[in-house]
Amino acid sequence: MATFVLVHGAWHGSWCWTRVRRALLDQGHQVFTPTLSGVGEQSHALSPDINLQRHVDDVANLIRWEELDSVILCGHSYGGCVISGVAEVLPDRIAALAYLDAFLLEDGECLHDLLPVEHRELQLSLANEFGEGWRVPPIPAEVFAVNAQDRGWVDQQCTPQPLATFQQRIQLKGGVSPILRNHFIYASGWEGTPFGISYERAKNRGWTTSEIACGHDVMLDRPEALTSELIALASAAS
Repeated sequence: MATFVLVHGAWHGSWCWTRVRRALLDQGHQVFTPTLSGVGEQSHALSPDINLQRHVDDVANLIRWEELDSVILCGHSYGGCVISGVAEVLPDRIAALAYLDAFLLEDGECLHDLLPVEHRELQLSLANEFGEGWRVPPIPAEVFAVNAQDRGWVDQQCTPQPLATFQQRIQLKGGVSPILRNHFIYASGWEGTPFGISYERAKNRGWTTSEIACGHDVMLDRPEALTSELIALASAAS
């Protein structure tokens, strides 16, 4: 039995992992899908002071208080920034990292450093126009090529994201992952992806990589394929 902690991306919440969580549980694994502060069912606590460090603390404290070890820690999209921070503070608790079509930051970078200029400017404009300058409204699911059947549901479920989570710079002492086993899963089925830079970084570091031909929300478009990838990673890390 493996222990998985699955970290969602911006605007999402624990809800996006329902299919993968169920599949992993059905195979006897232990699964945690925390919702980060200020989004999803935690959206009532949304505030301007929620930043990347707060979300790192959310996940790190889950691992501490649930007394988890040998964790397979997976981060989707913005969640890649979060798991990099968690690995920095709890390297002894983590067996492997999985970056799921995710941002792979280097020391001193923030998420906005890896976004194309036009994407970054759009987020800032949306925050200023609709979010009092500090919260970014959700990007429509269609932009991320979420499958047509789920788009309406995803748009309904997504909530504003604190802008500070995109702008706070990460501090990584070693400059690279302190975890020995790292894997990057690239969603190759959508146009306009900003994750090519992170994918190339993973390959240049000698990490294992794979591709799943679908939109950005792999856990919704291809839950079976993703479940298989995560179980294979857990087997390799054991």
